[in-house]
Amino acid sequence: MKNPIYLDYASTTPVDKRVLKKMMKYLTIDGIFGNPSSNLHIFGWNAEKAVDIARKNIAKCLGCHDNEIIFTSTASESINIAIKSIINCFKKHKKHIITTTIEHKSVIETCVYLEKIGFYVTYLKPSKNGLINLNKLKKIINEKTILVSIMHVNNEIGVIQNISKIGKICHDKNIIYHVDATQSIGKYPFNLKNMNIDLMSFSAHKFYGPKGIGALYISKKKSNVFLKTFIHGGGQEQNIRSGTLAVHQIIGMSEALLISINEMEKDRIKIQNLKNYLWNNIKHIKGIFYNGDYLHSSPYIINIGIKNILNKLLIIEMKNIAISLSSACTSYYSQSSYVLKSIGLTNELIKNSIRISLGRFTTKKEIDYTIYKLHKSINKIIYNKNNFFIN
Repeated sequence: MKNPIYLDYASTTPVDKRVLKKMMKYLTIDGIFGNPSSNLHIFGWNAEKAVDIARKNIAKCLGCHDNEIIFTSTASESINIAIKSIINCFKKHKKHIITTTIEHKSVIETCVYLEKIGFYVTYLKPSKNGLINLNKLKKIINEKTILVSIMHVNNEIGVIQNISKIGKICHDKNIIYHVDATQSIGKYPFNLKNMNIDLMSFSAHKFYGPKGIGALYISKKKSNVFLKTFIHGGGQEQNIRSGTLAVHQIIGMSEALLISINEMEKDRIKIQNLKNYLWNNIKHIKGIFYNGDYLHSSPYIINIGIKNILNKLLIIEMKNIAISLSSACTSYYSQSSYVLKSIGLTNELIKNSIRISLGRFTTKKEIDYTIYKLHKSINKIIYNKNNFFIN
């Protein structure tokens, strides 16, 4: 067995070698390395053409028009642009935002900031299984509501929200709907022509593309979906986000998405089988519990806990397997999971929980070894604990 084993795909994915090969053509003197805004020579023209093709490819994969896609640096930046820019367009008339208590930090912290400058935010708490009650959503929408921001796939527990129904509710009430699709683009089919999504954020490094490139979908179907300038400068990206475009990153995102779309069904079936196999071989461990809703969750994420087993100690014992306590952003600040707290877990149970996330390059041998290490590590912790108290 090759060590270490990577099972933290929800945090980031490795760049697919096919993507890297394509990107390399857009970096060096003998390739297409120019600035797409340099419109007086062939180096700039070629770079601009490459970006245009990549944008068209991404739009085609998502079922939207190429002028509805703008490039950013990360999904977090896309989320900030979407929420802050749309809010600024309506701040004189409407000041109410609806989101959930289990959104990504970039949504939560943006809303906290907006509360400080006079906006009102309602944070919907999910049920114990992590799903949002849509009747509650309907009831809290009022004449002051501008925006609803609810993610598709949760990055910690993998629960899948019904974004089609949420979009329909927002459409009927003429409310702008933003979706954080970071954990679902490249893994689930999207046809934005038939979905009531007005704004959608995502990034390439979650579907085997490079880090440092994100995108924001901005629907042209509604006249009130108009974003003001977020970054001032040369007027790139429809004057919303100025700055020199990272051509190689954009090419990487496009290529990674094309591959992911083409291999989506194959990847998903393989990963679902691996997740089922993993869970079926550990669900009988004494004290184990599943966080979220297994039937309504992504095959790529499994969040579990073992009562009386400290998660940090378990991760230390499984040192050659890369798993996590929660999301990368929460881990960065050494905070316990607010997502798990929102679905009703006590602080003690949160300290017992870990996230395992699977991906394209995960193998059955790796899952077999993970099952073995989980059992062995838990038994060792229990033995040492009992031995300690006996002594």
